[in-house]
Parts: sequence; C-alpha cells; structure tokens
Amino acid sequence: MHKSAYSHKGVKQIARFGELTIPIVRKIYFNIFETMSSVLKNRQYYKFSFYGFLKNLRFFDAFFVLFLIEKGLSYTEIGSLYAAREIVINVFEVPSGIIADTYGRKNSLLGSLLLYIVSFYLYYAAEAYVVFLLAFVLYGMGDAFRSGTHKGMIMDYLRIHHRENQKIQYYGYTRSWSQKGSALSSLIAGLLVFYNGSYQNIFLFSIVPYLINFLLILSYPKELNYSTKSGTSQQRLSVAETVKALFRIFKQPGVLKIVNTSALHTAFLKAIKDYIQPVMIHVALIVPVLMSYPEDKKSGLIIGIIYFILYLLTSAASRYASFFAEKKGKNIPRLTLITGFSLGVMSGIFYDYGLWVLALLSFAGIYLIENIRKPVLTGYISDEVPNELLTSVISVQSLWRTIITAVLALGFGVIADHSGMGAGLATVSLLLLGLGLILGKNST
Repeated sequence: MHKSAYSHKGVKQIARFGELTIPIVRKIYFNIFETMSSVLKNRQYYKFSFYGFLKNLRFFDAFFVLFLIEKGLSYTEIGSLYAAREIVINVFEVPSGIIADTYGRKNSLLGSLLLYIVSFYLYYAAEAYVVFLLAFVLYGMGDAFRSGTHKGMIMDYLRIHHRENQKIQYYGYTRSWSQKGSALSSLIAGLLVFYNGSYQNIFLFSIVPYLINFLLILSYPKELNYSTKSGTSQQRLSVAETVKALFRIFKQPGVLKIVNTSALHTAFLKAIKDYIQPVMIHVALIVPVLMSYPEDKKSGLIIGIIYFILYLLTSAASRYASFFAEKKGKNIPRLTLITGFSLGVMSGIFYDYGLWVLALLSFAGIYLIENIRKPVLTGYISDEVPNELLTSVISVQSLWRTIITAVLALGFGVIADHSGMGAGLATVSLLLLGLGLILGKNST
C-alpha cells in the first residue's frame, strides 16, 4: 500500500479513538481529583520520588530492541539474552533480598547502581554476542539487588511515621515520578537519535543519572538501612532467622495468591515490552510529518514522543491507583490481569492486520494496567507481611516473576522469528489469558 494511504488510515484511526475516549477520560479525571486525599510530602518523600525519576532515566530503553536488531542480532538471540538476564536474576533474587534485609537496604541499592553503570558501558562498547551477554548478566544482578529494596524502605518509612493507611497512595505517587522519568528519558533519547542518527551514545548518557542516584541513596537516613519492628528500635534478623520466617510467611494462602497474580502480569509485560518498538516504527512512518527527513531520524524522534506520552499516562495511572483500588476493591487483581492479557491478544491481531495505531494503543493499555496494579498489589503484600521481611518477600515474588519472564521471552523470540511478531504476541497473550482465567478465580 502507498505511504500516503497508510497516513490517511492512521489519522482516521487516531481521530476515531479520540472521539470515543476523551469524554470517558474527562469523567474519570474529575472523579479521581475529587476523591484523592493528601499524602505525607516532606524531604524524604521528594528523595523517594527523585530516586525513581533518576532510576528511569535510561535513555536507551526507548530503542533497546531496535539497537540490538541494528547490531545484527536475531529475535531468537535477543530472546536468549533476555532469558539469560532473567536466569541471573533467579539465581540472585532471593539471596539479594535476604542480604538487603540482613546487611542493609542502602548498601544493597548502592551495589545495584554500580552494577548497572558497568552494564551500561558494556552495552555501549559491545559488538559481539558474548559481550552483550555479559552486559545482560550484570544488568540482571543489578536488578536482583534493587528489586523490592526501595519498596521495603518506603513501607518501613510509612510505618515509622504511622502512615500505613497511605501505602497504596504514597507508593503510587512516588512511582508516578519514575514514570515521569521514563517520559523525559524517552523524549531526550528521541532528540538524541534525531540529531545523531545513532542509538549507541545514549548508553553513555544513561550513566550520569545513575551516578547522581548513587549520591542520593547515600543521603538517605540511617533508620532506613535496616527495617524496624517498632518506631524507636531496630530489629535485625540473622540470615537463618530470615529464611525460617520466609517459609512461615509463604505458608499463608493469602500471600501466595497475591504473589502469583502480581508476578504473572509483570512478567508478561517485562518479556514483551520492548517489542512495542517495531510497532512504533510502523506508526512513525504513517504520521504525516517530517517527511523530508531520513526515516531513521524521523522514526527516532516520533518514537521518543510516543514514549513520552505513554509514560505520562502511566505516571497518572500509578498516581491514581488508590482511586481504582477504592472503586474495585479486592476484584482489581483479577480484573486487571484478564484485561492486560486480552489487550495483548488484541495488539497481536491488530499487528498482523497492519492496524498499527490500534496495535500500539492496545500495547499501551498493557502498560497502564501494570501501573495501576503495581501500587495496589504492593500495598496488599505489605498488609500481609511483617515489614522487616518485606524486601525478602518481594524478592521471592520477583524470583517467580523472573522464571516466568525467562520462559516467555525465549518462547516469544522463537515464535516471532518463525511466525512474525504479531503471531508471537497473540499466542503468548492467549496462553496467559487462559492461565489467568484459572488463577484469577483464586486471586485476592
């Protein structure tokens, strides 16, 4: 089909979507605005928020799969790298949580940031598969020592200040800043690609916010390094005591239900999220602007803008997660789980039929669902688990998530190489939808 026909088709899809959704979005916004209550906003709140903002200034995220493809890697090789990263996280996930709870959460985060910085440099310098593999391994180790640690610090801080009732809202607000970081990161990355025409240098730029974050974590108060059982004294468990307590916690059916439903959707998004980039390429080509520029520069800038808008929306979703929790209550885990997988099926089908805008909007819906779920389910877990064990429990949840992610990433890559990306997305989503319908009946 001629490029102008694609442009006309894409504009019609966007206009129709706007007509249907703008009144709904307006109504939801005003309902949310009326029901939101204030949270504890002091210096530490802004430190928590700034940490998330800086953490997500990974300028390469918007172009990561495109960068790997440009380096000559196949979907199967890319899938194997993602799977390797998840295996590394599996190995270190639970030990890292226990180490953080036992030897200090600040110390764990500082080590994580250093591992990330080294991996960013290796991505920049890599030409061979084995170097990419090393970078993925170090990145996975960084993920393992980071996951759950900062959440544990936030929940402990709220407990110390007797604000436990604000868990969902407070975490949703601070998480919204991380999404704003992703939005700004994508826009800057798009401009860098537009002016440089290269994906490679953005890995070096990503090191700078991580160095700043290292200094920020150093400034956190000492009381957040270890969890507390009371507001005045610190309680440090030994490794053996932590492990025994974990076994007792996971004998509780309520904890297992939350962990299962949380891990499944997060693993799904983590396995497929970067494959939104080829969809964005198609959307960028049908947008009737910057027609005189080379396709790589045009697509780079438009992808950055699309990600910028997407992450502003996910920031709002996180910020107002408590509103949805109040409206839907305990039904929200099952409802959002089924919705997320259904959107994946739709996105894959739309992709195969060349309906790029609809495929992108469906894909974006998965992001929004995840950012509503994350604060809500984190709050649910913290309600069920003693705070001095929260990092370890979230690490176990992350371990289960990474096992699922590794399987999905490798399976998706193989299917995409043989049957196309749309078929891969639809197949994986459909399988998870069936599983979600089974597990959802028993979810919290």
